[in-house]
Amino acid sequence: MISANTNTSAYAALSTMRSTETGLGIISKRIQTGLRINDAGDDGAIFSIAQGVRANVRAYAAVQSSLAGGIGLGEVTLAAISGIYSVVGDIKAKIASLGDGSLAQPQLDTYRGDVARLIEQVNTYIGQATYNGRNILRGDATNTPIDFIADISGTQLSYSVSHSLSLDADEFLGPSVLVVSATDVSEAIGGNPPDIATAQDSLARFEAQLMDLGQVISAQKRAMEAQRGFVDNLVDAMKQGLGLLIDADVAAESASLQSRQVAQQLTMESLSIANRTSAGAISLLLVQAGART
Repeated sequence: MISANTNTSAYAALSTMRSTETGLGIISKRIQTGLRINDAGDDGAIFSIAQGVRANVRAYAAVQSSLAGGIGLGEVTLAAISGIYSVVGDIKAKIASLGDGSLAQPQLDTYRGDVARLIEQVNTYIGQATYNGRNILRGDATNTPIDFIADISGTQLSYSVSHSLSLDADEFLGPSVLVVSATDVSEAIGGNPPDIATAQDSLARFEAQLMDLGQVISAQKRAMEAQRGFVDNLVDAMKQGLGLLIDADVAAESASLQSRQVAQQLTMESLSIANRTSAGAISLLLVQAGART
């Protein structure tokens, strides 16, 4: 039926056009953001799940940062221990040289001075083994563990050692340092003749303590590295899962956009045709009105 008052075809075309415009808006938003779910209006349930996953990812970022700090502290400490090992080897060689009975007093004094300087070098390494204000070799992890966050539930991994290191030129291994029964190395080599056996024994005790520290710290650092690797993989998996939930298929959305644009053009053409039909009905009415007159 052709009506001059009610253009049914035009209403249908307008309805289709509104639907097409809405679809174009949704698709354009997805292409612009790369997300299928941008807010609760797109899908409240999935958006809520995605927000929870995002919160966990942010929380695990703090865990990753904390574990990285722990690994860094361990690396610095082990590097210092490695340097100390090397210097201790040099000290052993100097002390062994002091046992040469053919050495004159000036030569003995030279070797003793070398030992004192090497001990100062050990102290330098100990002092430089600091990371983010913490120094395990100075005792920061001896009485109170140094804790690092291992997961978002509050679990922690720690550095905890039984002793610290402290070497002084005049008290290489005194009663208050490491081994209670150790004899002062400087005192042992300061005699005439030098007490090589006692000095080497005290040095061996220190080296054993150094080795123990290295083993403990290395094991604790490996635990942090393993946990950091697990957390990294966990975060990657959560991000992938989040992508599956909310990411848009850009290729499919682009194809859909083209399809919607074609539909929009066809709808506008339909609206034009509908309007021409209505104009024809009005022309008929005008013709009949003129015939009556």
